[in-house]
Amino acid sequence: MSGRMIKPLFDRVLVRRFNPETKSKGGILIPDKAQGKVLEAEVVATGPGSRSHQSDTVIPCSVKPGDNVLLPEYGGTKIEIKNEEYFIFRDGDILGKFE
Repeated sequence: MSGRMIKPLFDRVLVRRFNPETKSKGGILIPDKAQGKVLEAEVVATGPGSRSHQSDTVIPCSVKPGDNVLLPEYGGTKIEIKNEEYFIFRDGDILGKFE
């Protein structure tokens, strides 16, 4: 998927994870194997939302582009766009939003 951007469908959310810390507060370099999985990300794009089961209305996503969110440790679909890694999650899978 080179050179194209994706618009998520339904209640999907496209996020870009933050880069892991490579130095400790004391200035010591952290090796790749010792770095924890980054659970924070920035929302890049969202779908229009999911359809309500009772009526034909659309329930909008709870996050918007630019929000910083907390992700689950596992899950999401990894994709690569313009040599950058992105992940697609369902709106309900996102654990929280930083304010």
